[in-house]
Amino acid sequence: MSGAQCCENPPTLNSGSGNGKIEEFGGLSSYISGPANSNAAVILISDVFGYEAPNLRKIADKVGAAGFHAVVPDFFHGDPYVPDQKPITEWLKDHGPDQGFQNAKPVIEALKSKGITKIGAVGFCWGAKVVVELSKHPYIQAAVIIHPSFVSLEDIQGVKVPLSLLACEIDNMCPPEVAKQFEAALNAKPDVDSFVKIFAGCSHGWSVRYKDDDEGAVKSAEEAHKDLLDWFVKYLN
Repeated sequence: MSGAQCCENPPTLNSGSGNGKIEEFGGLSSYISGPANSNAAVILISDVFGYEAPNLRKIADKVGAAGFHAVVPDFFHGDPYVPDQKPITEWLKDHGPDQGFQNAKPVIEALKSKGITKIGAVGFCWGAKVVVELSKHPYIQAAVIIHPSFVSLEDIQGVKVPLSLLACEIDNMCPPEVAKQFEAALNAKPDVDSFVKIFAGCSHGWSVRYKDDDEGAVKSAEEAHKDLLDWFVKYLN
């Protein structure tokens, strides 16, 4: 299930990146951005490279600037995937999305304890599977998944909250034909609103592992960021 695309263009991790702060949240070290007094929150769940990726934190800052309490937990407990250190299949044995799903629950409880009443979640690649699992239960009120990995048609059929899927043209993990199957499954659920978009010319990881000096890549990534924000504005305000 884990293709080379999941590991392409690895970010240069930086624990000090972003405009937010690091604090313990729901039992996990987390990057926090946005207003502390907001009644709506968004959990950002990373790809295999973890919560210190600068571009991921930039997205969290955008979410925070839109008025949401943005939380990026370290679901890997300080052990993100490092290319060439071990095979991705070996790393996944200790860092499965099922563990991420369990670890997300205390984060959600911590948000609720702050008086937050509406919670959304966005997942990138690895994180998308976690978000879909959350979407099968009343843990969150809105979901966005971007270039998902490990997500099955059966998973999508179990979704119970409004879900936006941002897919791309060049993707071994969720190719356009699979994204269209997911779209059909979502359309068959009239009680669950959905949005599906396939970004032409983009490859797996485009939304979060783009190069800052690639104008076209940045433009496509920013389009995806706007789409995810629009979804949360629609359902969490």
